Amino acid sequence: MKSTPIPRQQIYDLYWYFASERHAAFERRISGEPQPWSKDPILQEFKFCNVYRAADRVSQYMIRDVCYHSEACTPEDRLFQIVAFRTFSKIETWMAVHEFLGHHPTLEDLEDEGFTKALSHAKQRNGGLYTGAFILCASAAYGQSLKHLNHVELFRHMFLHDALGERLLAADSLHEVYELLHGYPLMGDFMSYQTTIDLNYSGLVNFSENEFTKAGPGALRGIKKMFESLGDYTPTEVILWMADRQAEEFERLGLPFDGLWGRPLHAIDCQGLCCETDKYCREAVPELTSARTRIKARFSITPKPLELFFPPKWGINDKLPRGSVLGAPARTESVEQALL
Repeated sequence: MKSTPIPRQQIYDLYWYFASERHAAFERRISGEPQPWSKDPILQEFKFCNVYRAADRVSQYMIRDVCYHSEACTPEDRLFQIVAFRTFSKIETWMAVHEFLGHHPTLEDLEDEGFTKALSHAKQRNGGLYTGAFILCASAAYGQSLKHLNHVELFRHMFLHDALGERLLAADSLHEVYELLHGYPLMGDFMSYQTTIDLNYSGLVNFSENEFTKAGPGALRGIKKMFESLGDYTPTEVILWMADRQAEEFERLGLPFDGLWGRPLHAIDCQGLCCETDKYCREAVPELTSARTRIKARFSITPKPLELFFPPKWGINDKLPRGSVLGAPARTESVEQALL
């Protein structure tokens, strides 16, 4: 029988406290309550990701305007759009591409240089194409001198030469989707996993988010702080173990947590919470040192409102309070996830 993880109790409990209080701040905010949305001074001062990845601003745009937009396109076109959007992870880039083309980019645009020209337009207009949310492989894997041109060649390799869209549609598991992506240049472990989750938001790929997960660098730092020993568990197994124990742990600590309108934490959310716990500990428990010693991003308002919308297959959109928005005008806010 496998030996189970041994928590470092103070930090392990902080994980559950952070999940409860950060999500409560999100709920207070979208309900229209005035600031501050948390009495926790660390949450008031610094920017932290949302507890649920799907509720962050970039993922919200992805779900509504990429995964479920109403323009006519093939399933393979939409899968390309999702992969391309996540690669840049910048709403302004996608909006500029759409403006240039007059529609969401299709495989035809990818083949005839229209998408490349649209990216050049976006770069000239916005000054940059990428968000800082993810560390991307920056090698000239396809012999191009500019990063975005290497990514264009990657997309052509995937969707034009290898018919990746058809292979994704035929996948039998979330892990198979990940492996299909991970087999390409420029698709590292964590980027492949994040893109897998985005594809799974769509109506074209439909597996449990608890089937498979991948710990990113921040999550690994958080796990190291939270546990004295992992026992015989891998970091992936620890994340799934925590997802299984959530109701028990919230009850043990007397912490309120009703989930995302009834949707419990899934592995992708627990993975992200490990990363956010690492960040939180830099201020709450500074003596617990790691490679990162401070939180760089301060909490600030995102002014443009964004109406909440989740994958319809989750069955929670009709539970949202009417007019629920991210970034509604307020006195004081925390991009890829944030006090959104």
